[in-house]
Amino acid sequence: MTAARSVLIVEDESLISMMLEDFLESLGYLVAGTCETVGDALERVEQGDFDVAIVDVNLNGERIWPVADRLAAKGIPYVLATGGHIEPPPEAHAGVPVLSKPFTLDAIEPVIEEACK
Repeated sequence: MTAARSVLIVEDESLISMMLEDFLESLGYLVAGTCETVGDALERVEQGDFDVAIVDVNLNGERIWPVADRLAAKGIPYVLATGGHIEPPPEAHAGVPVLSKPFTLDAIEPVIEEACK
């Protein structure tokens, strides 16, 4: 990675979010911010100023698809984060890289780079 990418984290579990922040920073990424709700994430996507997003598909029982739709419409790459207990994503998001929970340090960089191709 030549230049540090900035990453927006959309995750409702604060401990997971903090761990992901630590992983990203140790890999040389910049954390652009974190959002815990679909509404907050939609507002943050409109503000922009980040290179890629990691979005949990389920935020307190609310699906992330409106946020993923907006990211796609704006041309911002994103990764879907999941614990694996969801239905397949909508067709528009079927080809998006997936980061499975529990996150591992080794899994993060490849999916971010894949999303940014």
